[in-house]
Amino acid sequence: MPTFVKSVLVNAPIEAVFGFHERPDALQLLSPKFPPLQLIRTTGGIERGSRVELKIGPFLWTALHTEYEKNRLFVDEQIQGPFAKWVHRHEFESVDQGTRLTDRVEFQLPGGVWINRIFGWAVQLGLRDMFRQRHRVTKMYCEKGSL
Repeated sequence: MPTFVKSVLVNAPIEAVFGFHERPDALQLLSPKFPPLQLIRTTGGIERGSRVELKIGPFLWTALHTEYEKNRLFVDEQIQGPFAKWVHRHEFESVDQGTRLTDRVEFQLPGGVWINRIFGWAVQLGLRDMFRQRHRVTKMYCEKGSL
């Protein structure tokens, strides 16, 4: 299964970086301008069992938060959307410089192995750009104390 991993060092305590992700407006702050994202409904924050329903471009996307350990990790899994499988782990680690945030995404495109081999690179490219922007925003908010 294709996996995308990207980490960033944030010069802020783990409580601040994790707390930023718990903000009710975090998803809107972290989402790129394109494709446009519309929050339809949420049943809570990032705790286990909460759901979020989105419209991303032409796609409806529902994610269920399946794991939550304060100041360590949270996981969301697509239960409806454009991917055959999507599991996003947000991992937080305290380091000398502050916090290492690692985003780990396992995905499968619909259509099987060949579709993933042929088009998986395009998903990887899109994820690289998206998480570059997300990590830049996280650093901006957490390092400047804009929480």
